Amino acid sequence: MNDVPQIGTLNEKPLHAALKEWYAQPGDRFEVSVDGFVIDIVRGELLVEIQTGGFSAIKRKLTTLTARHPLRLVYPVAREKWIVKLAQDGSGRLGRRKSPKHGAFEHVFAELVSFPSLLSVPNFSLEVLLIQEDEVRRYDGKRGWRRKGWVTHERKLLEVVERRLFETPADMGELVPSDLAEPFTTSDLAAAIGQRRWLAQKMAYCLREMGALAPVGKQGNSILYSRA
Repeated sequence: MNDVPQIGTLNEKPLHAALKEWYAQPGDRFEVSVDGFVIDIVRGELLVEIQTGGFSAIKRKLTTLTARHPLRLVYPVAREKWIVKLAQDGSGRLGRRKSPKHGAFEHVFAELVSFPSLLSVPNFSLEVLLIQEDEVRRYDGKRGWRRKGWVTHERKLLEVVERRLFETPADMGELVPSDLAEPFTTSDLAAAIGQRRWLAQKMAYCLREMGALAPVGKQGNSILYSRA
């Protein structure tokens, strides 16, 4: 392992930088080269990688490193978000409003579908942070057609409000409410966790792949699941 100053920080976004500072402990090393990859934080033998974007981009990195090293992936989910719009000339902001959307720990499954079985690897752990953030948007008529020309420019950390560490498939399985009767469908799971069915479907898929849920039959076209 070698310390590599500035590598990995040249294009570092504010949210990533703030989370790295928040997560750091005395004695940590930053931007360290390990087996050809740059790691955000090295804490003794533990590698800590902070990912604020999609998981698919780091699949190869995590798969390779967890074969030889203990690695923890840290992922933020916005429990509360404020939308900040910048003036087109960058001279100031046009306004700030609170988003009606609220994130939860279960939202990590939307990304975990990229490598659901990795949590079965003893060297891998996942820590999910529920945060409050500002999402800063700027106008770009060429790229932001889905938001009437507005695109996300950067995200800024306001506060970490809760954290949860998942080290085994059983830990992830605890996100299935204990009072949910078995067997259950993804519709039942969605109602139990208070989320939409598409997220419950991703959750069930991930838990099934890591061995925390097992399919036990069908109800019409819906698969029935039971805790494994």
